[in-house]
Amino acid sequence: MSELLGRPEYLHILVNPALTHALPVAALGLLAALVARSLPATRLALVLVLLSAAAIWPAVFSGREGYDRVRSMADDTGADWLAVHRHRAGDTAWVFYVVVAAAAAALLAPLRWPTAARPLAWLTLVAALAGCGVGAYIAYPAGKVRHREFRQAPPPDDEVRQARAEAGEN
Repeated sequence: MSELLGRPEYLHILVNPALTHALPVAALGLLAALVARSLPATRLALVLVLLSAAAIWPAVFSGREGYDRVRSMADDTGADWLAVHRHRAGDTAWVFYVVVAAAAAALLAPLRWPTAARPLAWLTLVAALAGCGVGAYIAYPAGKVRHREFRQAPPPDDEVRQARAEAGEN
């Protein structure tokens, strides 16, 4: 197991569900807690949102570290999808950092300013929902890298060109 965890491409696959699966569930829990006006449930949901979104750090790190290995295993179309995936992640990962900051603020600011609790929790929910959309946007091309059966069309040419140009690839 430690051998697998030492491979960044494998770690990347293990961490990503926190962004694509756990974050939406945590956001749903936060919505339910806010509607129910339950402070303990809201705090728990905020912690879950924060932890789920914080998975962006190991996801970005392991994605960068494992890129070349996955690129070498992919066919040409898969390599194009991988370039699109990397490009999308690079352009939009900041949204998850905003989610982490919003959740941290929603947890900490009310210690000093109790009336800020609900507005900051709602703000965190909006940010988390944006993170859910961004997670799907990033993950969509990733599933097509090694799975030909998911490829109904080639990757968008303009995104492939832009991703390759930014990466200094041909």
